[in-house]
Amino acid sequence: MINPRVLLLVAAANMSAHALAEISSDVIYGHKDGMALVYDAFHADKPNGAGIVYMVSGGWFSMWQNPAQRVRQFQPLLNAGFAVFAVHHGSAPRFKVPDAVSDARAALRHIRSNAADYGVDPNRLGVWGGSAGGHLSLMLGLNAEAKPIQPEGEGFERFMAPNYAAGADTEASLAAVVAYFPPVDLRTRVGPSERFPALDFPEDEAAAISPILFVTKNDPPTLLIHGDADDLVPLRDSEILAAELKKIGVTHELLIIKGGDHGFRVPEDRAKATAAMVAWFKKHLTK
Repeated sequence: MINPRVLLLVAAANMSAHALAEISSDVIYGHKDGMALVYDAFHADKPNGAGIVYMVSGGWFSMWQNPAQRVRQFQPLLNAGFAVFAVHHGSAPRFKVPDAVSDARAALRHIRSNAADYGVDPNRLGVWGGSAGGHLSLMLGLNAEAKPIQPEGEGFERFMAPNYAAGADTEASLAAVVAYFPPVDLRTRVGPSERFPALDFPEDEAAAISPILFVTKNDPPTLLIHGDADDLVPLRDSEILAAELKKIGVTHELLIIKGGDHGFRVPEDRAKATAAMVAWFKKHLTK
């Protein structure tokens, strides 16, 4: 059973009225090193039966925040009828990227298993995130857990699903993906890093968590949004993934924000990305 729902009255900035958000907070989806792994579920006032899994991750840091303070971020999705699940993974610096990928998969399994409790169709789930959250979104959305590629060392064994070793080809568990400025190939980024300690893990595990290596024809519709002035994760990351998706024939789009930086700090850039994200999920998740 999911946690009891909690009603929170949230003052939305720049709005003349208050928005009433119904939230199931701190839903436990697993445990790690004696600590609970949680997500917050945000319920739409007029649900459309679809849900969005949002990866709370920047630099693979996953910081807890009072869910009432996140309502404004999710309001466009809630207004469109989507439930939103804000997933927290084991955070850097203690935990590394492979741990975050495993946590994200565990959260998705929990959300799917309990979808009926949230009034959500488990076959109408999308995933969304930015930067490290975009990377995790792609790792979930491209169904990397279910599809084998050429093994490259012991790192692959660590992240295999039970059907992976058997070579089974399963359908994607998500119906749509939106990723903002995602790093798509960790093979070129792995190693000691003061700024991003989550990247300090064995090199032979990097291929198993690099989305660029998991593109297949069964992948769900994928929207990539990237600024051409991003000096942290270059636009090239999204371009090479878009090229792979095109080559395989996966429904996708690459929206390039002219002058957009990492994080879309300019309000107009952020608004443009949000509008495109909501429109993508409406197109591919609503009936």
